[in-house]
Amino acid sequence: MVCLKTIGDALQQQFGFDSRSCEREKGVDGQKPFSSVDMSKLSAPKYKLNTNIKLLYISRTISFSYSSSSKSAPFPSDLTNTILSCKTPNLALQLFNSVPKRLDTPENLQPYSAIIHVLANAKLYIKARCLIKDTIQTLQKTSKPHRACASIFNALSRLQTSRFSPKVFGVLIIALSEMGLVDEGLWVYRKMGELPAIQACNALLDGFVKMGGYSSMWELYADMVSRGLSPSVVTYGILIDSSCEQGDMVKARQLFGEILEKRMEPTVVIYTTLIRGLCGEGRMLEAESMFREMPEAGIIPNLYTYNTLMGGYCKMANVQKALDLYQEMLARGMLPNVVTFGILIDVLCKMGELQVARNYFVCMVKFNVVPNLRVYNCLIDGYCEEGNLSIALDMYSEMEKFGILPDAFTYAILIKGYCVTGRVEEVDGLLQKMNEAGVPVNSVMYNTLIDRYCKEGSVEKALEVHSQMTEKGVPNVITFSNLIDGYCKIGKMEAAMGLYNEMVIKGVEPDVVTYTALIDGYFKDGNMKSALKLYKEMIEARLKPNAVTLSCLIDGLCKDGRISYAIRIFLENTSGALARSETLQISSGYCSPNNIMYSALIQGLCKNGQIFKASKFFSDMRFIGLKPDVLTYAIITRGFFGAKHMVNVMMLQADMLKMGIISNGTIYQALDKGYREIGDLRSAIQCSEDLLKLGLG
Repeated sequence: MVCLKTIGDALQQQFGFDSRSCEREKGVDGQKPFSSVDMSKLSAPKYKLNTNIKLLYISRTISFSYSSSSKSAPFPSDLTNTILSCKTPNLALQLFNSVPKRLDTPENLQPYSAIIHVLANAKLYIKARCLIKDTIQTLQKTSKPHRACASIFNALSRLQTSRFSPKVFGVLIIALSEMGLVDEGLWVYRKMGELPAIQACNALLDGFVKMGGYSSMWELYADMVSRGLSPSVVTYGILIDSSCEQGDMVKARQLFGEILEKRMEPTVVIYTTLIRGLCGEGRMLEAESMFREMPEAGIIPNLYTYNTLMGGYCKMANVQKALDLYQEMLARGMLPNVVTFGILIDVLCKMGELQVARNYFVCMVKFNVVPNLRVYNCLIDGYCEEGNLSIALDMYSEMEKFGILPDAFTYAILIKGYCVTGRVEEVDGLLQKMNEAGVPVNSVMYNTLIDRYCKEGSVEKALEVHSQMTEKGVPNVITFSNLIDGYCKIGKMEAAMGLYNEMVIKGVEPDVVTYTALIDGYFKDGNMKSALKLYKEMIEARLKPNAVTLSCLIDGLCKDGRISYAIRIFLENTSGALARSETLQISSGYCSPNNIMYSALIQGLCKNGQIFKASKFFSDMRFIGLKPDVLTYAIITRGFFGAKHMVNVMMLQADMLKMGIISNGTIYQALDKGYREIGDLRSAIQCSEDLLKLGLG
């Protein structure tokens, strides 16, 4: 058996452990306690002691001290002193981890405080940070975050020893920021009374940006600068990120300029952040320019940079530029990841290029990239939009086969696919699978089903889904709008208004879609007074009518003979009044006029004998790039016949040929009737023969 005096000597000589901190009344195995031995008189051992033997001895000694409940040397104090007495931080950490601890009292935090200070002094910041996080998580089981933070802060502040390191508070701020406890981190920052290290400042600023607390971040940055902070390139990166997230590219550019003025070297992260911000605003020329500047500045774009720029082009539907960047990336020896393929497959599916998207999907195997849920969702959505539900379901089965679990978005896509292809009765099976998988049905899925049933005229089934939705949650404005539109389409205006009143009572504010459905329903029901009343109510609610709303209003008013009012609404709400302007830019608050509006106005004016005004609207329609349909040509043709403007009739026929519009029965009937009214029987007979050829005579 090894002599305890020899062990003690070995501990002191080899590991720097002061055995007097483990003083107790009786020694181990009958030997004297170390406190009664003059350690300086013991000769050094002639062998090396294993660290595990030493730790076992210490832990057994301290555990005995704790179990004996000695008032003069309680366990936390013993362990704290022992940790502080260790010469190396790694030995202190091993000792700390080898002894059982409790966190039920503030005193029990003393060993934690001691080891964190030791680690911070030794610049082992990552280990110190991990320990702080673990301690906070343990404390949060019984305390609120702020209380847990205060306990740690107080324990760190109370340590009275030469090993005290003010750096621990900076480490604490970083740990709190990384855990998302930025308010607690700010509290520590204010309690410190002095500016922490730049790393802690950056962590706290970044924490606020990640939490979306931009105004708080800027206020904190101003305070840090007033305390003498000299921002680093990392600080500038955080500030630029915040500016981009807020959409303030002017500020982001200004900060980037400050980096260059101070002769700092912008990092690839800063360049990529700026490119991301420019892409977010659709400023692709500037984003591309900054991307091309990077090599000139000695910065090599990384995969994230390429993905960001490719994503920007894809959002602008510029697939070719995205594919060019993909090829450039490969040429530079950069391997794509699942994000790269996700960006390309997503845009290709949205553009209807399913075969190309599938090729890139297959190409993923070549680069050892495993498809994720997003990639599968993009392909399933693409096939559903194409109406190819069978392939979409095959992709869904393949996904499950590879252990990729579908999410709510996957199920929402498939439900929409079933509805679009007229297989709504099969949705019940999918809903059952969702229930078994524990995926809740959300409002998007319910609204998709309600919309489909309403379009099929099955309003009763739509109401059943509405009832299920009400049981599991509150229906939203889309739910009510779909149901109201369903009732309006089958002419049940009383039921539609009943739902409208219900949504108002429940605090769901009607939107422009709700009002449009009701306005259109009342016009078709012949109740113009109620339609105009709802339009007035919509304007008072500060809702801008959209193109569909205006089409319903103008068409309804024209059919009712109120042409002047229809023209006034058209000119007040559309860019039609600006059709002859030089820029042809649509001003804010204006809608783009469409074929329905122009056709309704032209028909109403022709019916009212105002052929000159009708002709002007027809010219404006052509001028802004709208292509009149056959019905519009037939309407204006009848108008010109009525006014006996034969030259204009011939010009219209020539214009139709120029536009590539083939005359059909509607045109020939208008011409036949017009020629007979003016007595041109020869032309009328020719039109009749043309009608016979079409089988309409």
